[in-house]
Amino acid sequence: MTPDLQLAVDLAEQAGKLTLGYFSRKTLQVFTKRDATPVTEADRNTEKLIRDVIHSRFPDDGLLGEEFDERPSVSNRRWIIDPIDGTKAFIHGVPLYGVMIALEEDDDLRLGVVNFPALGELYYAERGAGANLNGSPISVSAVAEVGNATVLYTEKEYLLDPTSSHPVDLLRNEAGLVRGWGDCYGHMLVASGRAEVAVDKIMSPWDCAALIPVVLEAGGCCFDYRGHTTISGEGLVSANRIIGNGLIRAIENMRNHSE
Repeated sequence: MTPDLQLAVDLAEQAGKLTLGYFSRKTLQVFTKRDATPVTEADRNTEKLIRDVIHSRFPDDGLLGEEFDERPSVSNRRWIIDPIDGTKAFIHGVPLYGVMIALEEDDDLRLGVVNFPALGELYYAERGAGANLNGSPISVSAVAEVGNATVLYTEKEYLLDPTSSHPVDLLRNEAGLVRGWGDCYGHMLVASGRAEVAVDKIMSPWDCAALIPVVLEAGGCCFDYRGHTTISGEGLVSANRIIGNGLIRAIENMRNHSE
């Protein structure tokens, strides 16, 4: 590991241990943010831990996280943090939540770490070095037919618009298996070859940043509903290379016909 990746892995593990101290606690404090989404004391304290360590090591690096204001970068490097992705799962005692840390350099994602402390699964990847789960290499599946694919989604909105003709939305009718194993866990199931597509229709940069390097280094595709690989687009889709490339072509064709 490079020193940056080692730091991100170490921090994700430390932060994961902190979240476990709150996980399934009946006295967990839950608040409602301005956007009506929940946040817990665990989210805030975990992000503060990560921020404090990064700032002490790299005071010129930027910091973007879900729970606190962005700290601008003066080094062309920015750490992107989601202290608990899957807060609703966390609140309900479901272990499919993750601690996510990414590093962006010159607007390009360099590395991503996703730790599932309640599951004992730690995913990490750095550009050009492959993707790993608990130290062992992982890769996306080779399933080529949508009818044999497992498609995962996070929000029920994925199922609620039967009139949509978007290629990603049509998967819900064509896939062999559709399940709501969502948030960051669904995308890591794709990266490790246990599912073929994961769909999030609404995403923020901190929801995407750590996922994309892992999926790409595992041999997969990450793109938004317009077919672009970005942390600031319209949702996020992770897929194996065969099905993902087909979806991107279909999105491009749809866009060309609508213009």
